[in-house]
Amino acid sequence: MDARSLFTSVIEDCRPGSLLVAGDAARQAADSWQAAHPDVIVEALDPGAGELSGASAQPHDLALVTDTLESLPLETGRILLGQLRNLGNHQIAVLVSNASEWVFNDFIALGFVRQASTDGDQGHTLYTYNINTYNHKRTWNNPKYWANPEMWDKARW
Repeated sequence: MDARSLFTSVIEDCRPGSLLVAGDAARQAADSWQAAHPDVIVEALDPGAGELSGASAQPHDLALVTDTLESLPLETGRILLGQLRNLGNHQIAVLVSNASEWVFNDFIALGFVRQASTDGDQGHTLYTYNINTYNHKRTWNNPKYWANPEMWDKARW
């Protein structure tokens, strides 16, 4: 499966109204989506510009990144993905070469999930981030369990 078809399936699942793209395969997939849906806004991301600004710094429904992280220093790539995530992009899809220095733990640390992978050094792996499913609800993380209410009036502190 090639990069464009992977991104096409991500785009169809997300059905975005706005896209932020970096890389040729991401641009081609976004252009195809925009051709079928003329009201869609597609913005280009310049990963070498440092801190995101302008249209890149606005939240988008979907950000697609390919052919980008491999050419950046690892720390710069982490900062880029962190900025995309922290600026409120609803979903992010990153396609990275298996031959690059990027590994599974780099993406997991940023809240990404491995979606698809092709075998070998010549293959690619698709990682995605979805703000709606990133931090699932936990039963213990709610006001019912705060401040040990079962201990009230039983002990003096």
